[in-house]
Amino acid sequence: MNTKLQLKVILFLQFFIWGSWLITLGSYMMIKLKFTGIEVGAVYGTMGIASVFMPSLLGIVADRWIPANRLYVLCHLIGAVTLFIAASITSPFLMMSVMLIHCLAFMPTIAISNSISYSCLESQGLDVIEQFPAIRIFGTIGFIVAMWMVSFMQLELSNMQLYIAAGSSVLLSLYSLTLPLIEVAKNDGKEKSIISSLGLDAFILLKQPRLAIFFLFAVLLGGILQITNTFGNPFLHDFDKVPEYADSLVVKFPSVLLSISQISEVVFILFVPFFMKKLGIKYVMLISMLAWVARFGLFAYGDPSPFGFVLLLLSMIVYGCAFDFYNISGSMYVEKTVSPNIRNSAQGLFMTMTNGIGAYLGSMISGIVVDHYTSEAGIDWHNVWLVFAGYSLVLAIIFVLIFQNDTTEKKIATVRN
Repeated sequence: MNTKLQLKVILFLQFFIWGSWLITLGSYMMIKLKFTGIEVGAVYGTMGIASVFMPSLLGIVADRWIPANRLYVLCHLIGAVTLFIAASITSPFLMMSVMLIHCLAFMPTIAISNSISYSCLESQGLDVIEQFPAIRIFGTIGFIVAMWMVSFMQLELSNMQLYIAAGSSVLLSLYSLTLPLIEVAKNDGKEKSIISSLGLDAFILLKQPRLAIFFLFAVLLGGILQITNTFGNPFLHDFDKVPEYADSLVVKFPSVLLSISQISEVVFILFVPFFMKKLGIKYVMLISMLAWVARFGLFAYGDPSPFGFVLLLLSMIVYGCAFDFYNISGSMYVEKTVSPNIRNSAQGLFMTMTNGIGAYLGSMISGIVVDHYTSEAGIDWHNVWLVFAGYSLVLAIIFVLIFQNDTTEKKIATVRN
């Protein structure tokens, strides 16, 4: 079987699973299960908890003991079981507990799927840099297709979204068995320190003031990334309480509207290298923060009316800039700044700060904000989004004042013991 085709299918299913519930589960929990904002934030916060340590931990397991594609199968089987159980849960605590187990298994598979792709392409003598982007794009396509499927089938407020994700996980597990076995790395006989063995070399970067500030803002911006994943869909669903908007396309198919954000990502990622070369990391990240201000500000004033819909649409478009100009440029900045001997650890640290600590804090704090603006009349989404827009603006101002742009090509390294 064609290796590139196999990898496209695997990445399609990998992100199809996530897209089946990530954007819509919040609406299901808030509207159908009557969870509070904090309870919904706690469920989404399990992704952050899992991302703090599991990708690095299972990366070591895949390197040393269990072939990556076999570990991948096991993780997705566990994911399938937990999603199936979650579909029948109505308790906030049980939902959080089961989704935590799910995320402990699922979140590492994002990195493992990349590693599998690199290994398979190299084994075929193919250039990874040249071939992988065209394969990875099928992950984004899978995410969008899943969102559209759940939305058009009117399953956004149904537990069927979790059953679809569970079934897709089983399918992916079985399909992954068609890949050739990926051998674990052989022991080179060299002694390594505990820190090196655990992939923690990159923490030495926090001794550098400029990088310490960068990673601090990675945490603060990582929190922003999770806010609209958690509450964007419930916000659009809430327009059904307004009689003139109840039958609007925004209310009927909110995930389709939100999927424009993912489409926008695909476009804006092409501009990141150009702006990185022209402006440097400081001003690229500043553009990202200002784009987040626009994202939330447009949400605050958007609605299903003709003019309000334009504002919502612009918010979806600007999301691509907000996400890519931070997430992609940040990863590229880390790659540019550190030496190859701590490359993987440094990228892992960046992911820990954003998808781990940042995402968890963003989920919990946004839940508190939503509950603060919740009354018997409902949720005051206008002020909720203005709070987030204000937070993004304050971050942008502080960042531009204290962060120094990159002026040196010197790479920071650490000595392995």
